[in-house]
Parts: sequence; C-alpha cells; structure tokens
Amino acid sequence: MGQTDEVSDADGEPRVVTRADIEAARAVLGDVARLTPVEGSRPLSERVGGPVALKCENLQRTGSFKIRGAYVRIARLSDAERARGVVAASAGNHAQGVALAATLLGAHSTVFMPEGAPIPKVEATKAYGATVRFAGGTVDDALKAAGDFAVETGAVVIPPFDHPDIVAGQGTVGLELLEQCPEMRTVVVSVGGGGLISGIAAAVKSTRPDVRIIGVQAAAAAAYPPSLAAGEPTPLPSMATIADGIAVGCPGQLTYRMVRDLVDDVVTVTEESLSQALLLCLERAKLVVEPAGVAAVAALMDNPTAFEAPVVAVLSGGNIDPVLLLRVLRHGMAAAGRYLSCRLRIPDRPGELARLLGELAASGANVLDVEHLRTGPYLHLDEVEVALQLETRGPEHCDAVLSRLQAAGYPLAMSRWTGQDV
Repeated sequence: MGQTDEVSDADGEPRVVTRADIEAARAVLGDVARLTPVEGSRPLSERVGGPVALKCENLQRTGSFKIRGAYVRIARLSDAERARGVVAASAGNHAQGVALAATLLGAHSTVFMPEGAPIPKVEATKAYGATVRFAGGTVDDALKAAGDFAVETGAVVIPPFDHPDIVAGQGTVGLELLEQCPEMRTVVVSVGGGGLISGIAAAVKSTRPDVRIIGVQAAAAAAYPPSLAAGEPTPLPSMATIADGIAVGCPGQLTYRMVRDLVDDVVTVTEESLSQALLLCLERAKLVVEPAGVAAVAALMDNPTAFEAPVVAVLSGGNIDPVLLLRVLRHGMAAAGRYLSCRLRIPDRPGELARLLGELAASGANVLDVEHLRTGPYLHLDEVEVALQLETRGPEHCDAVLSRLQAAGYPLAMSRWTGQDV
C-alpha cells in the first residue's frame, strides 16, 4: 500500500497531495507515461501578446493524461487486491487509462460505460484488455453499477479523480511543466472532476507560487464556480455539453479542497468556443484534440488579455469519435462565420439555378448543398425557393456574398451565420 493511503487529515478533511507525493508517483510511473511534448502556438501567442505553448497530453498513451493516475493507483494496490481485479466507470478516457494500466500490472479490469458510449472509445477500452459492460444512460448510472459490482465481487474501484494516488499521478504533468517551461507565468487546464488541475497546482505551486493556475470548464457543465461560491461541493441539476470528458456533476471532496486552496481561478467557455478551439488546433497546430481537452485553448481565444504570458495550455485529451469530430468541426466553422446557410427565391424557369450558381462562383463561395423547395406559404406559382449551404472564408466574406446576391436581385428569406433574418 502506498504512502497516500491515509486520505484524511486530523481535522477530517481530505489530505491534500504534496510535491513529495507527486515525486513518489513519478517514480512509480517510470517510463509508463510518455514525456509529452510542449509545442509553441503562433496564433495563440499573437492573440495573447506573448509566448503560448501547448502541453500535448492528447499524445499520451491511451490518448489522455488518465493513464498516469490510473497506473499509480493500481500499482499501489496489494497483490491480493490486484488479484481480485479492478473496476471503473467512464465514458471514455478514464476507461482506457484503467484498462491499459491494469493490463500492464497483471490485473483484470471491468469497465462500466453508459449505453450509447462512442463506439471507438468502447473498442479501444476492450483493446487495452478490459471487459466492458453497459449500464444506464449516464456516467452516474455506470458509477452505481461499478460500485454494486465491487460489492458483489470484491473488485477494487479505481475512481476517476477523487483519490490521492490519482491526483498524485496526474500531478506528474506539473513536474514536467516545471522542467519543460521554467519561464511560464500561467498554466491553463481543463477541469472536470479536478484531478488533473489539483495535481498540476500541487506540483507547480510547491516551487513556483507566483505561477497562476487557471481552470476551465464548459459553461453547460461547470460545477466548480457554484461549489466554490457555496463553500462546499455542490451538485449540478443537469449538464449538456459536447465536452463529455469534463462533464462532472459535482467536485470530489479532495479535489474541491485542492482547487479551493491552490487554483487561482476557474472560468467557463461556451460550446461555440470549444468548437472554434478544436478547429484552431486541427488547422493551425495539426493536433487532434477532443472538446474536453481543448477547453484551455478556448479560454485563451475568448479572453486573451486575461492571461499573463508565457502561458502553457494543457491539451488534456485527444479521444474523439470521428463522427463527433465532423459535427464539431462544422459547428466550429459555423461559429467562426465560415458556413453560410441561406434561403432565397428564384423564378421557376430554365437557366435560373445556373445563373444563381454563377453569382455564387463569382463571389468565391463554395456550394456544399442545394435544395429546391417548390411549395411554401410565401411562394408564387412561378417561384422556387432555394436553400443553400455555403462554405466561406469568414464573417466579412459572408457579408460580401449576401450583398452580391441582393444586388443581383435575389430576395433573401433567411441567412443563418448570424442567426438574423434578412
């Protein structure tokens, strides 16, 4: 059993993880976790007005930082405990981290996932050696099923964030940052349950208390701001976000205490901001990052002057379903004004559609989809409504395309890059 098995202080509060705990966890990890690269980002540096670097945990084994904490926790179990197997509940990243860690340490793992979990994450979890079971429609349902399974079988539950071994393992990211980015002034981190930011804050603040640690949550699943305001972990009534990896309804006792004491601020970002940040990482940094993993970049894009450079943004994961990736990219391009949806009326006679398409070609817009609508309450007998999906170069180009169509005499019924009727 490891030195972090005593989980409470004398006052009954969870015992916080220290730099010594994280150093010990690093020794346990050895070379199991990769030293992930730190890459400079020119577009973000230009926005912030100083150096911005990306800590690429999306390139970590299993595609996220989760292998670090999972391995440390399972490695510190006794031989008898590992022989009983381990169990976890997750929609993706924690599942894969536990599956690989257990396999490397010779333990059988069972992972409960919600019904409808992304197929690539399910298959990856199986490929790492876990037995996957499905329970309910949410991670909370899966967590209950995992707990029941542990009681029935004696398997050891590996929690996703609220355990000292988990936090200490994730904190090894902070030790790497101190070595890779000694000049950093701000570290920005995605926050779900808080295990990663707690560990990073404990590692960095131990020797660099001047460095600001900023957490970022999806606005539609942000449990920390109300919890910090209330002075205790406070569950959210509901959540709805594309960033499923950080959709945690209530902070843990340990991580709440560490975030409260060590993290300088927790901010939120919108779904549109997450989509645009994912698009920027893909286009400019050539990095595939999941919505949860890109929250730090979204915060920098939203409010670049709020962060003192040099800044490190942690890309916490890159496990994204290709189908979701397509949807998020389209959403990001629309939010950036690079998709234009519009409807207009043209005369119902030969050659009119070709003339319209000629105007669009001359405007430089790329036609993605065209639909003829021959019936409608506002159409005359000799009219056809045309619904267009266009790819543009940005908001100014959208305005130019709409102006050209109006100048050419096309009555516009609706345009949707701004959400305004015209």
